[in-house]
Amino acid sequence: MGLRRLAVAAAVLAVCAAAVEGFDILQILGKHDEFSQFCKLLNETHLAGDINRDRTITVLAVANGDMGHLTSAHYSLGTIRHILELHVVADYYDEKKLKQLSHGATAASTLFQRSGFAPGMAGYVNITQHRGGKVTFIVDDAADSVKPVTFVKQIESHRYDYSVLQVSSVLSSPEAEAPVAPPAPVNLTELLSKKYCKSFAGLLAADAKAFDTINGTKDTALTLFCPVDAAVAAFMPKFKNLTAKAKTAILLYHAVPDYYSMQFLKSNKGKVTTLASTSVAKKDYTYEAQTEADTVTLDTTVTTSTIQATVRDDDPLAIYAVSKFLQPKELFKPKKAEDLAPSPAPEVPKKKTKKKPGSTSAAAAPSDDDSADGPAADDSADDAADKAGAAPSMLTRWGTAAAMVAAALALGA
Repeated sequence: MGLRRLAVAAAVLAVCAAAVEGFDILQILGKHDEFSQFCKLLNETHLAGDINRDRTITVLAVANGDMGHLTSAHYSLGTIRHILELHVVADYYDEKKLKQLSHGATAASTLFQRSGFAPGMAGYVNITQHRGGKVTFIVDDAADSVKPVTFVKQIESHRYDYSVLQVSSVLSSPEAEAPVAPPAPVNLTELLSKKYCKSFAGLLAADAKAFDTINGTKDTALTLFCPVDAAVAAFMPKFKNLTAKAKTAILLYHAVPDYYSMQFLKSNKGKVTTLASTSVAKKDYTYEAQTEADTVTLDTTVTTSTIQATVRDDDPLAIYAVSKFLQPKELFKPKKAEDLAPSPAPEVPKKKTKKKPGSTSAAAAPSDDDSADGPAADDSADDAADKAGAAPSMLTRWGTAAAMVAAALALGA
């Protein structure tokens, strides 16, 4: 009976662990040197992030020797992205499913179709099973001269969730290969000053290092959480007391080197890595993002801020106005545990008793030092704050996993 219970618990934990680890296409392909060029382009076009955020998806990877003209300098990154989007099927297909197609053929939508740039059926891929087990892929409405690509092997899959397959060459489509105009330049200071974040734009403009770092990231992938003007005004007394290095760090703390759409923020939760994380040595500079009642909150363990408005949400740049200045635990005191715990229930009044002669009233317990939050005195205080504030980003999911294991053990008893 004990072995049975252990087996049930192990199975439940395995499922939960898979959910916690998530899906990372670059990590999967990174295990195989033959897909290094395909992996590199997924990263450079930022398509990898979209793939990782999706579910029920199939990636048709191409080996280095079969990449052909896609690796040349002929196409812009925008066009390469559209071509690669043809290789991301918005459905689940593993080797078994490919070889058991109903009626031997099907048409599947791709991310190119979902991008809105594919006219008609140009974003669909026809999958056909042939005699002998051969399976081919070809873009719908492709020219007669275009040859289908062939399924080679299965690389990795997680049933009904994601699948990574190898195909013999790059899928071709005139619509996907059409030139893509470069995006119009974005003036970050002007954009922030127009909506909600004029004061924060001024702080960035006054810090050349922070501005250059953030501005240099906006054309590749950037999510910026800008405090509204009232939040900046409330925080200025503390900001003025920071060192120049700390000021730069806290400004970079509001910037994330990845594009997070509002839809993604509302449907995902976990630790957010900031530009300060990579710019300040031996410091964490992360915070937790989560959604409560359709409101996105950012918890730094010092402050909890909410997204109040969207300034811009257009891949690769997202800017959101937030209610409070984000204060990292590396520079300020984290909230005390007793402040985070729910208030205790009121005590039931006890029956009064007469005091014995000579007794004195009990002295009130000394209160803790509730000094106002401020910059940490030295690096040792920073390190202590790191340890105090550090918590696994998937703690909630592991709590759920523990509950599931407990239930499973009860059933197996």
